[in-house]
Amino acid sequence: MRPILTLGLGVALLAAACGRIDASAQAGVSVVAGFYPLAEAAQRIGGNCVTVTNLTPPGVEPHDLELTPHDVESLAAAGVVLLMGGGFQPAVERGAAMSEGTVIDVLDIANATLPVPPSESGDALSVDPHLWLDPGRWADVVRTLGADLASELPTSCHATANADAYAHELDALDRAFSEGLATCERRTIVTTHSAFGYLADAYGLTQEAIAGILPEAEPSAQRLSELQDLVQREGITTIFTEDLVPPDVAETLAAEVGVKVATLHTLEGLTDEQLAAGADYRSMMRENLATLEEALGCG
Repeated sequence: MRPILTLGLGVALLAAACGRIDASAQAGVSVVAGFYPLAEAAQRIGGNCVTVTNLTPPGVEPHDLELTPHDVESLAAAGVVLLMGGGFQPAVERGAAMSEGTVIDVLDIANATLPVPPSESGDALSVDPHLWLDPGRWADVVRTLGADLASELPTSCHATANADAYAHELDALDRAFSEGLATCERRTIVTTHSAFGYLADAYGLTQEAIAGILPEAEPSAQRLSELQDLVQREGITTIFTEDLVPPDVAETLAAEVGVKVATLHTLEGLTDEQLAAGADYRSMMRENLATLEEALGCG
């Protein structure tokens, strides 16, 4: 009888072990993302196989993020950390250095990044980080990210296929921008800060920003005077503000030159209201496209 008891015990232990494995799989690989676009991409690629934490709370400017002790613990325990490096979120970069998981810096897998303008060169940023605002570039990032996450997940999670499906949606969005902005009366956009360089580069626009790549930069009186002249000279009808940056300076400039104000979403973080309404990357970018088409006289 002893061999039978031993066999029964072995089966019980095997079942218990399988139970632990299944429970772990159900919990999902912990993915900690620096800010919204990375969190959405991770969720779309990993599906039910990942548990995604976005370190940047809704409505918070990610450049200025400071980590809480809980955030630091999440980074340390994460299976995968996704971040935008190059000085975009210094606190996240420092926290990720303590992680025992796989750390993926999107700037390391991105193609054709744009440099920081010479007037803003220094230690703050190594490149312009806002590449997610070009859907075509972001689709390329998603495909590469899919391959990277596939190596961290079981094959049953279909990470590569999920990434391809998401990237195809972004490709369609890229085509919509190309077609919608192909023929416009104006091709210059005046923005609150220099977040739309990749979008402008992709679709043949010229960005003129009130502030620099970092939104906390204060514009000089000379810069504001230059923009007033530009708006009047080129017949610009709209000054673009953003969700997460105070609109005061942009609204003042618009009032002084008699033009409208409209919002371009940077998607650095969605607000609670936007999330509750079911907004996501594609819906917000389509709003951006419609806003640009109207302001630039496209069609």
